[in-house]
Amino acid sequence: MTQKVTYSAPDEFGHFGIFGGKFIPETLVRNAADLEQEYLKAKDDPEFQQTLDNLLRNYVGRPTPLYHARRLSEKQGGASLWLKREDLCHTGAHKINNALGQVLLAKRMGKHRVIAETGAGQHGVATATVCALFDLECIVYMGEEDMRRQAPNVARMKLLGADVRPVSSGTRTLKDATSEAIRDWMNNPEETFYIIGSVVGMHPYPMMVRDFQAIIGREAREQVIEQAGRLPDVVVACVGGGSNAIGMFYEFLPDAKTVELVGVEAAGEGLDGKHAASLTKGHTGVLHGAMMKLLQDEHGQVLEAHSISAGLDYPGVGPEHCYLQKLGLVSYTSATDTEALNALETLAKTEGIICALESAHAMHYAMKRAASMSKESIIVVNLSGRGDKDMGTIMQELKL
Repeated sequence: MTQKVTYSAPDEFGHFGIFGGKFIPETLVRNAADLEQEYLKAKDDPEFQQTLDNLLRNYVGRPTPLYHARRLSEKQGGASLWLKREDLCHTGAHKINNALGQVLLAKRMGKHRVIAETGAGQHGVATATVCALFDLECIVYMGEEDMRRQAPNVARMKLLGADVRPVSSGTRTLKDATSEAIRDWMNNPEETFYIIGSVVGMHPYPMMVRDFQAIIGREAREQVIEQAGRLPDVVVACVGGGSNAIGMFYEFLPDAKTVELVGVEAAGEGLDGKHAASLTKGHTGVLHGAMMKLLQDEHGQVLEAHSISAGLDYPGVGPEHCYLQKLGLVSYTSATDTEALNALETLAKTEGIICALESAHAMHYAMKRAASMSKESIIVVNLSGRGDKDMGTIMQELKL
């Protein structure tokens, strides 16, 4: 009998080992306590779960398929590659899973004003979508650099009725958009619900977002057993803040002695240059309300992150990923901008699937790893989003 891994986190204070917690100003303490209390009630409320399940099935389009990429597998000449198709969700990425769960909490708590931050724009689109569905005011903070390279998603958010507010401070990317959203929340704590898009921030957000995204791995685990007859050898996902990866990994953690879990960060221009590989090259510090691994200098100042993919362009990573790395339950590696682009192009020309640049980082590792494994081996990759939003960057980089 295969030995299972026992894993339980966070603790009652929101700590994943030394990571996580609540490093927040006094004005947000009550909000954090109210949110945690309401989430724990909703988690055990059959009516809440039934409403969420119904929307995930009939609005989002779950379950998403697990697709056997036969041509790509043959091209790599090794393990079978299976793709969890989160790119087929309504709005084009996994972000809608969490946005739906949190907007139901906002309604439950009587909040009428919703704010969010976004980098690649997918979380912003998902938040704007659910706010339109539930007739709530929606404000999305987005760095000016990300608005430039993700223009189609900016237009989608505006069409959905969201007020997209450009952020010109700092690097004008996701870190700065998150900081601005937190300032808004501090100034408007009573009427505002902050929908965080990843497993970052103060407790209970890392736990809550993980729980809403765990449906990815839950479905994938059942699907691979049904279609391939057994558990996979390797499960791969890209890692920025970390929501799609933790969503995929969480249900496989009990099997971590036999199923290898691999997160792929953005190596950008290379690990000795500009990158966003916090787990690979970062050090422990506090950002946006939680202890995590960060890109920072010797004085503790947060460094600028770089990735061709706006969704991975963040100088930190969710505290649970930091904890899983420390426990040795998940291993983390990285892929450069060039490697991600090459993987995206190969997937498109082999399987007719244009994935997001974020997902392409995971695809690079999976394709490289597959070539070194036997044909009997199985690799499952979380294809977290589709590449429509990235076509401007893709056209420029590949000179299409």
